[in-house]
Amino acid sequence: MLPFAGLRSAVGRKLPAGCMRSLGRSNALRPTQLRLYSEEAGTNAEATIQRTRRIPRLGYAAAFTVALTGATATYVANTLRSELDAEIAPLQPLISPDGHTITIDGVPLPVVKSFGGQDPGDANRPRLVILGSGWGATSLLKTIDPANYSTIVISPSNAFLFTPLLPESTTGTVESRSLLESMRKICQRSRATYWEAEAYDVYPDLQMVAVKTAAGDRFLVPYDKLVIGVGAQNATFGVPGVKENANFLKTSHDARSIRYKLLELFETAALPTVSVEQKKQMLSFVCAGGGPTSIEFATGLHDFIAEDASKWFPDLIPYVKVSVIQSGEHILNAFAEAISTFAEDKFKRQNIDVITNARVVKVEKNNITFRLKGAKPGENDLVELPFGLCVWSTGIEMRDITKRIATRLGLQNKRALEVDPHLRILGGNIYAIGDCATIESPKMQDMFMSRLRAKGSNRLSLEEFSEVCASIVNKYPQARVHLRKARETFDEYDRDQSGFLEIGEIETLLKDIGKKLTSLPATAQVANQQGAYLGGKLNKLGEHNPSEWMAHEDKLRPFNYNHLGSFSYIGSDSAVYDYGNMGQGGWLVFLAWRGAYLSRQVSFRTRVLLAFDWFVKRYFLGRDISRV
Repeated sequence: MLPFAGLRSAVGRKLPAGCMRSLGRSNALRPTQLRLYSEEAGTNAEATIQRTRRIPRLGYAAAFTVALTGATATYVANTLRSELDAEIAPLQPLISPDGHTITIDGVPLPVVKSFGGQDPGDANRPRLVILGSGWGATSLLKTIDPANYSTIVISPSNAFLFTPLLPESTTGTVESRSLLESMRKICQRSRATYWEAEAYDVYPDLQMVAVKTAAGDRFLVPYDKLVIGVGAQNATFGVPGVKENANFLKTSHDARSIRYKLLELFETAALPTVSVEQKKQMLSFVCAGGGPTSIEFATGLHDFIAEDASKWFPDLIPYVKVSVIQSGEHILNAFAEAISTFAEDKFKRQNIDVITNARVVKVEKNNITFRLKGAKPGENDLVELPFGLCVWSTGIEMRDITKRIATRLGLQNKRALEVDPHLRILGGNIYAIGDCATIESPKMQDMFMSRLRAKGSNRLSLEEFSEVCASIVNKYPQARVHLRKARETFDEYDRDQSGFLEIGEIETLLKDIGKKLTSLPATAQVANQQGAYLGGKLNKLGEHNPSEWMAHEDKLRPFNYNHLGSFSYIGSDSAVYDYGNMGQGGWLVFLAWRGAYLSRQVSFRTRVLLAFDWFVKRYFLGRDISRV
């Protein structure tokens, strides 16, 4: 990789006369006073950055003391020669003599050279560019030492969103503003610069990020270290009609859209001209997916109906129906089976219809069709369910920019950007964290085979096996749970009790462990820990000369995820908590859940707003049913 300062000299090519012109500076842009260089074509091109239910039970106050993604990117086709899934042609940039403009695929892109509003010393520091404003990026910003880097955050979303509580904002239990914190405030604490823009491509050979503003202006941002934390988007799995007829629940805009439509349906159904059949269709609410997001929306909707809609729309309650469609055998299937069963029993008491072993085949304007698994011969396995509102939350997939980066770098993983245990892509100066990344599977077989070749044998003693296990755990901490007891593992697979593991026994061991290894879940908890880890590591690297970063980084400890358990709200002031093989559910877990999320807020402001929504507005004032 080439440092951006030496970009022109690194190209080593003589440009045709008159191919590129030296460019003058464009007007400084407020508020960041970004100075760009653009090709002269009669007048300088100007780039712009837009800134653009009840009285509570005694003991709710204890919740205050209980311990405890994302930016939407769009694909810009007119700046690229090929479609997203096509092979990307080798980059052949034309660089102006002064390095102010680079022409890529026939499009001249100005290069950022200076950044207004930063401390004078920042210009001499290594440039850290962060893409995204989610959990990973925010955690990194809170950890990074501003004295070591000149930090730039680029995201089309100018606020951090507390995503675990997003389902509650769809019914007014909490307000969307209570879950949002300005990225400018967060960046100010870290002395970072924020631009409301969208990164649409990355050029590793140039160490440049291609960025597009809401006004359509494009420019290049050079970097020394790049962190990709753009999150993921909802996966439709190719089901026809999902994007057109269902609502996603990924952003604050999604939550507001659902809330608006929910209230619109109740108001419309209350009109005297609406028939009974129309009322049933309008007030049928379907949640596609059985994960925490879908479940918490369904239970939040149940609370809204029981506590507020029953008061303001009493005549409509008999027509209301809430359904959850899950392809697996249980809802919350990432939790312990006992927790899933507990939640399903709770749903029965709340009259929430849970449909399991069902796969959605199409979504129409007011109708969802799914196929039941295991239908008996002669039975119709296709079921149609009318709805007024369908919320789709069945999984995630890569955004366009992450697909493009994966294609450009030749990455094979189709689910996320594959990173090494240090969160690096291909061991370079690009990192990926959060939902857009996945850590590569441990190369245990290579390490065992390497040891056997070095020994010139086809078997390992207990001592040699323990040494290899220690090396694997040191490099891939996620394998610790399977290899931490080397002696017990050795004895288990030493079937002939020879005191050695033969190559066949080693292969069986690796095959069994490979079945147990799973990717880290795409949760806020994982992204938050990754951001904190990366921030701490970059702080240590900042103490050294950039030319020595690679050598020092390989000596630092890899990322090790520490699972703290998972919460999920299941309605009627009840929640469940899952930690390994242990699980709890009920009102006390509900208090712990609220206390945990209060303590994880990124600012005092959002903590106060959230507490007011939970403990004052809901129980004393009621949810706001105004449709605005």
